[in-house]
Amino acid sequence: MSLVTLLPFIVLIGAMFLMTRSAKKKQQAAAQMRNDMQPGTGVRTIGGMYATVKEILDDTVLLEIAPGVHAIFAKNAIGAVLDDAEYNRIVHGDELDADGTVVPDDASSLTAGESTDEDAADDVAKIDLGKKAEDAAPEDAGTKGSEVKDAKADGEGDAK
Repeated sequence: MSLVTLLPFIVLIGAMFLMTRSAKKKQQAAAQMRNDMQPGTGVRTIGGMYATVKEILDDTVLLEIAPGVHAIFAKNAIGAVLDDAEYNRIVHGDELDADGTVVPDDASSLTAGESTDEDAADDVAKIDLGKKAEDAAPEDAGTKGSEVKDAKADGEGDAK
């Protein structure tokens, strides 16, 4: 057998090895994240629910979903362990003012120049969505064109 015939098999085996290696690394990182959980940290489950860790057992975690509301989850159901600032921002709506950037609620501040109501009215008046005479299809001078036009007017032009 020549090297050319073995090359596709070698590439395929190499690709499978790289894919399983990266998947194994992701699984190890997720397991390490779950093992590093401590009571009092905020977590997000794989279902998207945010909660606070109350107690950690062997294969399960006791989470406080709301004040006084507890639920038991499998450790594998924890999707992410969040730091305190991120958890408070998401759950309690605390805003981060690290750089003082203000994001507007609407797009009015994103326009290049200031416009008045008169400018907006002029812009609306300039828009004409109607058909113009030169855009209309020229009519056929023969009788066949007028027959088709009359048939379409009756609603039977497209029926076969």
